[in-house]
Amino acid sequence: MVWSDMLTMVERNLLQYVRIPQLLIFSTIQPVMFLLLFTYVFGGAIRSGGSYIDFLLPGILVQTAVFGAMQTGIGLAIDLTKGLIDRFRSLPMARSSVLTGRTAADTMRNVFVVLLMLAVGYAIGFRIHGTISDAMTAFAILLLFGFAFSWVSACVGLLVRNIETAQVAGFIWVFPLVFASSVFVPVETMPNWLAAFAELNPVTVTVDAVRALLLGSGDVASRAGGAWAALAYAAGIVALFSPVAVYLYRRDV
Repeated sequence: MVWSDMLTMVERNLLQYVRIPQLLIFSTIQPVMFLLLFTYVFGGAIRSGGSYIDFLLPGILVQTAVFGAMQTGIGLAIDLTKGLIDRFRSLPMARSSVLTGRTAADTMRNVFVVLLMLAVGYAIGFRIHGTISDAMTAFAILLLFGFAFSWVSACVGLLVRNIETAQVAGFIWVFPLVFASSVFVPVETMPNWLAAFAELNPVTVTVDAVRALLLGSGDVASRAGGAWAALAYAAGIVALFSPVAVYLYRRDV
């Protein structure tokens, strides 16, 4: 029952991208712009210890997954505004399926966007230097991290209950995490007080893990350690925010 309800909601949310392809098209333009602008505008001024595109793309992939997670909260706010959530609550279906279906569908959309970003990265010079298994592990970490942040975004959307507010509120918590991290520059170039935050930032931990796996940097043990740390962060975020999101969904029943 729960699985069938969830799959129904996944299908419903994915059909939105088929019927309104602009949603998917415009969600891919922003990360491509970030990649091209930082590569060609700032790349010559940022010292990354090697090829800047090799340094940048893994970070942009994580940023793309996090930014894509914001769509979860916006989508829930839209459903709340249109009264669809009230209709879902009245149906004989698992309460959690609305949220799991939304987060799962947005994760599937992230698969397409991440693959597109890899293709654009390859076109401008990025190359994977790690093994196939390392690359697959990095891909899995990206999707799980985006899935985890979808639950954070779900909480935001259910709290604010307004489309415009959900869009603004999403950037408030996403921007500090993304820009105070190792996405664009090495952490050691930051002031000490900011570097201390950036090193503990889950985005930094995930970016460093994905970067090491895709570039094959460090030994096997260090790459595995970084991957487990990133997965632990993702699991912790899901464990913390998914019950909160379910509670917020049920509170007006």
